[in-house]
Amino acid sequence: MGLSAAFFDLDKTVIAKSSALAFGRPFYRDGLISRRDVVKTAYAQLMFRLGGGTDEQSMARTRDYMAALCKGWRVEQVQQIVAETLGTLINPYVYAEAAALIAEHQAAGRDVVLVSASGDEMVRPIGALLGITDVIATRMAIVDGRYSGAVEFYSAGPAKVTGVQRLADERGYDLSECYAYSDSSSDLPLLEAVGHPSAVNPDRALRRVAALRSWPILEFRHPVPLGRRLRDRPAVPVAAALGVGVGVAIGVALYGRHRRTRAAAVA
Repeated sequence: MGLSAAFFDLDKTVIAKSSALAFGRPFYRDGLISRRDVVKTAYAQLMFRLGGGTDEQSMARTRDYMAALCKGWRVEQVQQIVAETLGTLINPYVYAEAAALIAEHQAAGRDVVLVSASGDEMVRPIGALLGITDVIATRMAIVDGRYSGAVEFYSAGPAKVTGVQRLADERGYDLSECYAYSDSSSDLPLLEAVGHPSAVNPDRALRRVAALRSWPILEFRHPVPLGRRLRDRPAVPVAAALGVGVGVAIGVALYGRHRRTRAAAVA
């Protein structure tokens, strides 16, 4: 246990995609979701990433929708799908810069914690890929091995700070000595809770706040599979850094077009 910690958001901060959308295809293949669900989930995620779902009411709608969608799923089946597809759906999309930064914090004796709105069953195995055992993620209520449709803890917005503060109290972290990394303005409460916040691939609103407050702005651009990272490390120095069905693919494509348009405008 370290004396301080580094808290990392997951999507677009550690991995170059949405962890929730990544498992869309195998969930559809195994009959957990319909094609309509795939499209609706992709659209909801897209709106959230574009900044349209960062207010409390929108977060609540997203939480309730996901809870209803998952109701009745067998937990064991979800865990099995994640385990079987993690290597192809997530591993190749981990940012090399994020992996190197995580390793730097670990080498400095800090605990590293993934803090994500995605489900614990998804986030914890992703953390294991990176040697991270501490996770703050959304937890669904379980009854008789199935999701009941209730949410025990929704790890989004200010609730992320609740989870972080609880862990800090348990372990004696001084949050003024801790670090946090995120790409989304919805995580402003998390970034404001620590002494060393950084914006990673920030959305427009977060970029503006980071510039006003002189927070570091990091651009992670090199997703590299784990095997290559181990062979080539440090392939991309940190200092150099300034699922999917048809509907999900449409959502990802639209989001990619938005980011390219934004990048062109900034340039």
